Amino acid sequence: MAENAAATGAAEEPRPANGTVDATDGRAVDAAIPEAAPPERVHTDSATSEAERRGSSVPVASTGRPATPGDATVVPSGPTTSGPATDGLATLGSATDGPATDGPATPRPATDGPANPEPATDGPSSWGPATPGSENGGSVTPEYSAAEPVNATAQEQNSDESAAPASRAGRNLPAALAVGFGLGLSLIAILLFVPKVFIGVAAAGVGVATWEVAKRLREADVLVPRIPLIVGGQAVFWLGWPWGASGVAGAFAATTLICMVWRLFDHGLQTAPRNFLRDTAITIFTLAWIPLLASFATLLLLEPDGNLRVLTFMILVVCSDVGGYVAGVLFGRHPMVPAISPKKSWEGFCGSLVFSVIGGLLTVTLLLEANSMIGVVLGVGLVLVATVGDLIESQVKRELGIKDMGTLLPGHGGIMDRLDSMLPSAFVSWLVLSSLI
Repeated sequence: MAENAAATGAAEEPRPANGTVDATDGRAVDAAIPEAAPPERVHTDSATSEAERRGSSVPVASTGRPATPGDATVVPSGPTTSGPATDGLATLGSATDGPATDGPATPRPATDGPANPEPATDGPSSWGPATPGSENGGSVTPEYSAAEPVNATAQEQNSDESAAPASRAGRNLPAALAVGFGLGLSLIAILLFVPKVFIGVAAAGVGVATWEVAKRLREADVLVPRIPLIVGGQAVFWLGWPWGASGVAGAFAATTLICMVWRLFDHGLQTAPRNFLRDTAITIFTLAWIPLLASFATLLLLEPDGNLRVLTFMILVVCSDVGGYVAGVLFGRHPMVPAISPKKSWEGFCGSLVFSVIGGLLTVTLLLEANSMIGVVLGVGLVLVATVGDLIESQVKRELGIKDMGTLLPGHGGIMDRLDSMLPSAFVSWLVLSSLI
């Protein structure tokens, strides 16, 4: 009886409230530990464990027997040691799948049991310390995934900003002005004193512009036949001198046919061409875009006072560019076609219209000695087609993923970047001036 009472008294001695165990014989001192909850994952900071935040720690049972639901597996009071696959996880409640071992238990993620209470995230999540911009220690979800295409407009804007342009319009303004004045004065001198030389100068520009576009297209895996395109383009431009519009039309038709045959057999007779329809269509588009439209400058030069007519059309294109640039930089607030050209504004278009109409009135009246209303019609028409020509080249460059067609002209880009608005303007100038004067 005494021994039983002594045993009973020993069993009723006060027990620590934190659930410690006797390490000497492995018997639990606190028999009132509540039934363990199902295992759950708890985020722990890399420097502070959950037990430290609560201000207490529970030693790990060292019994050398398999764990039972009454045992408590907890984290030691020091910094948590995590294995390669855990990254800061602690398991509370019922123990691991195997027998408990002496010393601190290595936390491991549960493979069976209740689902993770944390909200699901797209893709793998990190259970380590929270990083800036993440929530609940989860991984930061990128704004654009690898499979999601990034908007082309944003790419162009970022490349323009990183280039640190010298002006709000994105150009190196001193270089652009120097090149523009140099080219303008040279062409004025040629048109006034040796007009026929203008055909050779313009033909060289057309050839370089065609080469620039063909090079950019082939870089984008569009296999335009460069040799017949460039040679045939020169024929389209030059044959307007002796034979007029008939020479231009005949050379264009012949070059189109030669380019189609060239592309059809450029890999030999035993191999079928790849993307034949796409490549030939883009080839014909390039032939019409550059040499055919440029040939109207030759036709305009061959008319009476042709040098003055060409000078008039070039002055109006410059007035349109200058008016749009000045008004756009000073007052541009409303984008005109942001999906194609983010920097072109309606205020700039109005500036082009004002400058071009004033230039048309002056040049048609003073240089051509014609009705001033013809200058108004010509000015309005050139602003419209020059703006459309600029937008066409912007869309082509956007689809090719480039900023400029070339680098030959500092502050401007390539030759084609200067001809984009002049090419359609040459056709409209020839049409208006030939019909009304």
